[in-house]
Amino acid sequence: MLKTATKKKKKRSDSLPTLAIVGRPNVGKSTLFNRLVGSRRSIVGDEPGITRDRIYGSAQWNGREIRVVDTGGIVPDDKELIPTEIYSQAKVALEEADAIIMVVDGRSNLTATDIELSRILMRGGKPLFLAVNKIDSPKQQADAEEFRRLGVRNVYFVSAEHATNVAELLEAALSAMPERPKALPAEDAEVAEEFEGKTEAPPEQHERSAMPDEIKIAIIGRPNVGKSTLLNRLTGTERAIVSPIAGTTRDAVDELVQKDGKKYRFIDTAGIRRKGKTRLMAEKLSVVMARKHLESADVALLVVDAVEGVTASDATIAGYAHESGRSVIIVINKWDLVTSARTDGKPPADREVFEEQARHALKFLNYAPIVFVSAASGKNADKIFTQVEIVAKERFKRITTGQMNRFLKHVDFERASVPMSKRVRIYYLTQTNVAPPTFILFVDRDVDLHFSYQRFLENQIRESFGFIGTPIWIKTRPKEKKQ
Repeated sequence: MLKTATKKKKKRSDSLPTLAIVGRPNVGKSTLFNRLVGSRRSIVGDEPGITRDRIYGSAQWNGREIRVVDTGGIVPDDKELIPTEIYSQAKVALEEADAIIMVVDGRSNLTATDIELSRILMRGGKPLFLAVNKIDSPKQQADAEEFRRLGVRNVYFVSAEHATNVAELLEAALSAMPERPKALPAEDAEVAEEFEGKTEAPPEQHERSAMPDEIKIAIIGRPNVGKSTLLNRLTGTERAIVSPIAGTTRDAVDELVQKDGKKYRFIDTAGIRRKGKTRLMAEKLSVVMARKHLESADVALLVVDAVEGVTASDATIAGYAHESGRSVIIVINKWDLVTSARTDGKPPADREVFEEQARHALKFLNYAPIVFVSAASGKNADKIFTQVEIVAKERFKRITTGQMNRFLKHVDFERASVPMSKRVRIYYLTQTNVAPPTFILFVDRDVDLHFSYQRFLENQIRESFGFIGTPIWIKTRPKEKKQ
């Protein structure tokens, strides 16, 4: 019989009280989680077992803030790979939790899984609340009274979908959770750190817009290229379920890492397949959510399987990141399987040749650095942090208008292979935004900039100012618009 572990785990850095939501598959845990955190953070559907990893969110109630954890459906005695891993993920959530909500389906009969799970949770000794879910009428509540047989003292009949009695449940859970001291507001903490022991800011060659408090990094790629293994390696935890079954990750799983005084939030997204390859509704939703989380990130780690090489699907996914303006780092994973650990009798792959082939397949990502790693063994994984720091700084770099115009004077636009009819007279160039760096080119007429002109100018900007790892957006504005 599986038991809740008693060994101490490392506490999460933000020290908020934690409320864990557990239960067997398809009882409405993710609906309750989304209701508490106020957003569609977990994927919800009629297919059992949609949520697999543990998903974190935050909820605020009556001036208090707590962390809420959604877990995959637990079947304690199931020996299959993914259910066993789901249970392992749920155990971590239970160890972190200050209070636990066990969710059951009030429209179904009491099951042996409910009984076994309630016994395990009650033995854990933490405040336990039973949420009998999907109760929309007094008659349904009367029929669900049998769930009191589980022996849980605090029973609440709720409808997570319609928010019935959810406030009462949350109020009761909060009363059983410890209050934690509030941290300094982010702005105050940054000001205190910036001015402590300093009299003036250090000089920089280029201006930089304020970096965000934490850098958000989305891990993207096809199914089964090692994204979850990479997340676990970078965060130093078994945060995401790893299995040889493609499509194991469905919800986006995130983890905050502090390294060398900097904060990095890694987001492991579901593997993105072509539309025709997604059959279950949960898979379709997971792809939509993966693109949504990509667009909220600063940096995308595009994970490529070294064994298979860069495929057309990799290029499509890379296009999503490029077009949405994310900075990109190309991570060639499983590099050991084509070099030192190769077992097919072929000679080890040559790094320079592989990189040349990858660059050819991903021509539009010529600005993105490439890192060769083995997420499973951890080889070169630390190099990703180095590249993320470089790319993030470049993403928020700002060039002054004076620098840009001095730069323009030395650019020989005659070298750009542009038809005469498409050429424009350039008056000046200014950077108007960062993340991604955005430039406005003031020209003599209202025409779209020819792609050759744009590519030539972008290459010249990169040669002079860098902008490693980030796309550059160039827009034109005529001196006098056509009437």
